[in-house]
Amino acid sequence: MSPEVTLLAAVALPFVALPAVLALHRRPNLREAATLVTALCLVLLVLSLANQVQQGARPAARVVETLPGLAIAFEAEPLGVLFALLASFLWLVTSVYSIGYMRGHGEAHQTRFYACFAAALGSTMGVALAGNLFTLFIFYELLTLTTYPLVTHSGDAAARRAGRVYLGLLLGSSVAFFLLALVATWSLTGTLAFRHGGILAGVVSPGTAAILLALYLFIIARMIGGLGVGAALEVGLQPGAHQSH
Repeated sequence: MSPEVTLLAAVALPFVALPAVLALHRRPNLREAATLVTALCLVLLVLSLANQVQQGARPAARVVETLPGLAIAFEAEPLGVLFALLASFLWLVTSVYSIGYMRGHGEAHQTRFYACFAAALGSTMGVALAGNLFTLFIFYELLTLTTYPLVTHSGDAAARRAGRVYLGLLLGSSVAFFLLALVATWSLTGTLAFRHGGILAGVVSPGTAAILLALYLFIIARMIGGLGVGAALEVGLQPGAHQSH
């Protein structure tokens, strides 16, 4: 498998597994086997990609160009691959734990949980392997949406309230700051590509660069803070007398 194909497969695999998980909702053993096999295959894919990057390869792939110079694209570089490797390994470990936990407590909506988990991991792979800021933005927003059902998993009033806070923090900050920074960067430089030395160097004044940097730093802080609040308020995986679906 070429490095470019491995790169695209690492992003696509969790999304490909999602319909299988949904289709097997009446056969929980097969549903969970599909989850575990997909998680294991993803770890192996990312390990292969990491080995290729370690040998000096920098695979990149453009999926679709929405506007001239503005494409959904992926690229494997050492830090991003390390993040992808950590996330894929944690998916495998967490899936093993979740199966025992959710069956032991008779949690409701188990199929939805595993399907959203797969979509969230696919989104995480997109974030880790994004080739430009536009792709990073798209997959981060997708990650927010796909993790919302996990935050509200139990379906009670506390979970729904946690979900509203979660979405309000992450989507609100993204539109108010991240999207604003992206539009400003695109307008000033004509690109959102990741480049050595930065895309603002020699293009904008130091003051403008400082403002944009502050916006990006703020949205990163809000991402981390929002995830922390979501985790603290998340009550979806509590023991309960629910029947699996």
